[in-house]
Amino acid sequence: MNAPFSSYLASIADCMKAVIHGLAPMYDYVSILSTDTTGWSIRIGQRARSVSNNTMTTERGNVIRVCRDGLYGEYAFNTFDPSDPDAIVRRADQALSAQLALLKATRTAAYTTPVLPDESCTLFVEFPCTSLPETADQGELISRMTRLSDLGMEKGNSLVDCRVSFQSTHVSKMFLSENRDLRQSYVFSEGSVIPIAVQNGKSAYTHLSVAEREGPDLFSQLEGKLEEALQVVQDVMDAGRVVPGEYEIITMPEITGLIAHEAFGHGVEMDMFVKNRALGSSYIGKRVASDLVTMHEGASCAVNVTSFAFDDEGTLAGDVTEIDHGILRSGICDALAALRLGTQPTGNGKRQNFEHKVYTRMTNTLFDSGTSTLDEMIASVRHGYLLKGVQSGMEDPKHWGIQCLIERGYEIRDGKLTGKVVSPLIMTGYVPDLLGNISMVSGDREVFGSGGCGKGYKEFVKVADGGPCLKTLALLG
Repeated sequence: MNAPFSSYLASIADCMKAVIHGLAPMYDYVSILSTDTTGWSIRIGQRARSVSNNTMTTERGNVIRVCRDGLYGEYAFNTFDPSDPDAIVRRADQALSAQLALLKATRTAAYTTPVLPDESCTLFVEFPCTSLPETADQGELISRMTRLSDLGMEKGNSLVDCRVSFQSTHVSKMFLSENRDLRQSYVFSEGSVIPIAVQNGKSAYTHLSVAEREGPDLFSQLEGKLEEALQVVQDVMDAGRVVPGEYEIITMPEITGLIAHEAFGHGVEMDMFVKNRALGSSYIGKRVASDLVTMHEGASCAVNVTSFAFDDEGTLAGDVTEIDHGILRSGICDALAALRLGTQPTGNGKRQNFEHKVYTRMTNTLFDSGTSTLDEMIASVRHGYLLKGVQSGMEDPKHWGIQCLIERGYEIRDGKLTGKVVSPLIMTGYVPDLLGNISMVSGDREVFGSGGCGKGYKEFVKVADGGPCLKTLALLG
């Protein structure tokens, strides 16, 4: 089956087109993004449970973007009469004209930006899925989640809770301009199992998740994660501390994705190039990694929670080769930043919701696969660690420093796992050094889309990242 496009958006399409027609004589450019995204989330634990009709991306509303004399303005709204588009035109023009007049009256420094191109394009995409959130039996799902939580408590050692969460979202978006009519609909789901243990005054927990562009049927994959989660929380409980220093490391795919996201995610978002806030702008065409490293970014380079047909500016989904055999080839760009930089948009213009502005944001950020096996990589390590489990990450785009908080590391000596576990770990370093020291890349690849990403401390959107296993050098502490 396919995820059906919103009947609500279909019903207001003629009204939005009339609004564009009414505003067009007054502005050099007019477009409207309309959204109708529904979903739910369920959380089950031994002490509390909740059911909500909201997820990170649920919304319903519209945002008008206009340009006049090189200045852009936006007007967001979600209360209107579809039978009276002229009223929307009057309100929007009053608000937008006031925005542009204020910039001129206060002599506010602003980017004078060319008019966005508006080539003719019609697109209607309903992505396939096996089930829909709106037809899911929530009662049955709650029962299955409760059984999973109870089973974790039964099997786990020293558990004080075993939390299970799951959510599913149905996204419909419509982008209209004088020459474009783009409509898309897709479903994505994600879930996690989080066992929490306390033993001898020490607490430990882990977080194993699933996420795909799929419906609630995805929950069956989460049920298969319980045994692994219970083993991991025991590993963390029994872990010691690492002796700080530089080590050979092997990153499992989730850690590889964290590096991709932090090292060459925000650092090559080209709206930061406009503001001279990213060191990556001075490295285009230069070596930033070993010959073994190729990295892609784009909504069409993988299938996961942020794989769509077009972005929130009506740019079709892309697949950008950011790094090609060690050479930084390109960043990613929203449409307005692209005009200001004299380049092309890459399909990475995303809003937190219709009330928030567009920023250049990541979609799928992935290292390409290599030719080595994980066993070969372990056998090559004299002394180091196999790193697993993402907790958090942070980077400094202006100076290309990276700091990743990693759940656990498994010691390797003389090409063999010793059984010793260290936890937690902080991995730090200078991005070109970390990637420049990559000496082996595995032939497989995984993609992870659980959670979200903020632009600084706000503007949260869905992202996905991943790749194969990597062998490199890093500072651990």
